[in-house]
Amino acid sequence: MKIADIPQVRAYAPEKITEALRTRKPARPLMPGEKHMIVACDHPARGALGAGSLPYAMADRQEVLARCVAALKRPGVTGFLGTADMVEDLALLGVLDGMHVFGSMNRTGLQGARFEIDDRADCYSPAGIVKAGLEGGKTLTRICYEDPATPAALYSTAQAVNALSAEKKITMIEPFVSYWEDGVIKNNLSPEAVIKSITVASGLGENTAYTWLKLPCVDDMERVMAATTLPSLILGGEVSQDAEAVFAHWSRVMRLPNIFGLVVGRSLLFPSDGDVEKAVDTAVELVR
Repeated sequence: MKIADIPQVRAYAPEKITEALRTRKPARPLMPGEKHMIVACDHPARGALGAGSLPYAMADRQEVLARCVAALKRPGVTGFLGTADMVEDLALLGVLDGMHVFGSMNRTGLQGARFEIDDRADCYSPAGIVKAGLEGGKTLTRICYEDPATPAALYSTAQAVNALSAEKKITMIEPFVSYWEDGVIKNNLSPEAVIKSITVASGLGENTAYTWLKLPCVDDMERVMAATTLPSLILGGEVSQDAEAVFAHWSRVMRLPNIFGLVVGRSLLFPSDGDVEKAVDTAVELVR
C-alpha cells in the first residue's frame, strides 16, 4: 500500500486497520545485552508541529509518514511510539511487523495552552493498547508544583501503570519537573530536577514490575541514573544543529547499566542535514 492510498482505505474499508493490527508480526523480547532504538512520532497530537527552526515541519502528514517509513526500515530499529492515527497508518503500510510498538496515551496538554500541564489520558487507553496488540503505552507526566492540575496528571499515570501492569504491558513514563515562565510551561533539565522527577515517577502505581522511564539526556547522567532501578530509555529531544555533540553525549550515556536504548523523534525524522537514513543509522550504532 502507498501512503496516498490511506484516505481511501479509511473512507471505504476501515476494517482493514483492525486487520492490519491483528495480523502484525509480533516483536520478539529484548534479549540480555540488547538495547532499543525506538522511533517516536506523537508530538503532532499535542499541537507541537515544529522541528528545528521550522514551526510547521510536521504539518504535512504524508511527509511525516514517509520519514517514519524510511526510519523504521533501517536495520537495528526496534520499535515505534505514536498516537493511534500514526500507529494505524504505519500498520497499514506494513512497517510495524516485528516492532515493539508503544501507544501514546496523553496528549491533552496542548503546546502553548493555558492548560498545558493537564496531562490526562486522551489518546490510547490501557484497554485500547491491549486490544490493538501493542507492547505498551507511554505517558508524559509533568510535575508542576505551582499548578493544581498536577495531582490529576499523576493520578492518571498511576491508573495507567495499574491497568497495563495487570496485562503485563509496559508503561513508559516520561517525567519532568516543570514550571511556568512568562505564560509558557518549561521543563527543568538540571540533574537535581530530573532526579526528583525520577523518584516521583518510579513510585506511581501499585505494581511497577512493568514500568520503564523515558528520560532526557542531561549533565551528570551517572548521578541521575543512580536514582532508579527501573529500565530507562533516553529521549532524543529537540533537533540540534550540533548533531555530533548530541550523538557523542548519547554514546556515553548508553554505557550506563540501567539505560536500555533510545527513543528519538524529531532529531531523527527531521535532522539538520535532512538525511533521515544517516541519522537513524548513526543512532543505531550508538545503542549497539
